Amino acid sequence: MQNIETAQGQAAFVRQRRMSSLNRILKYVLVRGLTLLVTVTIGVYLAILIANGGGYVDQMRIGQIREQVSLILAADQEMQFVTVQERRAIEESMIQTQIQQLGLDRPFAVRSFEYLWNGLTLNLGSADYLLSDSGSRQVRNILGERLGPTLLLMATGQLILFFSSLFLGLILSRSYGSFLDKFIIAMAPTSSAPAWFYGMFLILIFAALLGWLPFGGMVAAPPPEGTIARILSTLKHMILPVTAMVVSRIFSSAYSRRTFFLIYSSEDYVEMAKAKGLSDREIERRYVLRPTLPAIITSFMLVVIQLWVGAIVLETVFNWPGIGRLTQQAINMFDTPVIVATTVIYAYLLAVTVFLLDIIYSLVDPRVKLGGGGN
Repeated sequence: MQNIETAQGQAAFVRQRRMSSLNRILKYVLVRGLTLLVTVTIGVYLAILIANGGGYVDQMRIGQIREQVSLILAADQEMQFVTVQERRAIEESMIQTQIQQLGLDRPFAVRSFEYLWNGLTLNLGSADYLLSDSGSRQVRNILGERLGPTLLLMATGQLILFFSSLFLGLILSRSYGSFLDKFIIAMAPTSSAPAWFYGMFLILIFAALLGWLPFGGMVAAPPPEGTIARILSTLKHMILPVTAMVVSRIFSSAYSRRTFFLIYSSEDYVEMAKAKGLSDREIERRYVLRPTLPAIITSFMLVVIQLWVGAIVLETVFNWPGIGRLTQQAINMFDTPVIVATTVIYAYLLAVTVFLLDIIYSLVDPRVKLGGGGN
């Protein structure tokens, strides 16, 4: 009888422990989710204020409306038979009608919150000036056409950079003090220059002087016929921008990975594993790579975000038709809906990444608990 009561007590304790753990997880998800939502909201609203210049862009649009209406009336032959006062009245009526249709007659402070709600709900609306290749003003269509080229370029460059720096860091940690190790350390400061800086030199050498590779763009002009020919043309156009991305970061990334691996490879438990006769690969896998896994995962998740948002200056330098170049065009033309849309997408991607990283950390490292709760 006593054994039965003990078993029931243990079962109740286990259930209570599970419920406590579940409640802690749910509380973490709720608090963390609300915190990230507030952060995204603030970031998006600041982007709206900056993109609109605090209402300055509205004054520009009103000025453009006045200019367009004036040109329309100047080309209208019937306006020659009306008085100056009637012409001014007609012009002002047309201007006010367009201003009301665009909502510019209301205070910007009021409309900014409408923009915020539309952005947070991914109601991206229509662009003010930019058009998609199919002639659509819908922001989702404009972004959709530019997303593929950005994913292709950034995935190729960033993933090559990530995995090559990871393996190079492992090699350097094995050959500490070698010529290659000293060379990478000496070249690490060159990563202070951005990818587009190296891109201009690559264009100058391999496109302008040698003529081996194209200056920019995604395919040759006119586009080659046939799928294989188009793919080969795209790959040829990707060589210079991908090389620029890799060259700009490979030395600092490899040096950073090498430093992490050296720190953990000098721990006492690694020396103990060597004394036990474990192979170098097994020691790296179990005692070097595993402790550095959270840092590696963080870097990889940030790389994934970069795949979607592109690189503004790099895509502009290479005339690559991606999200980055689109953002640059939107900034130059004060196309607020497109600017806000790219900001919203980046904010959501960053928030989801931070949220997932906490969960992934708790899975790969038993010492990390969601919400920081105790046992």
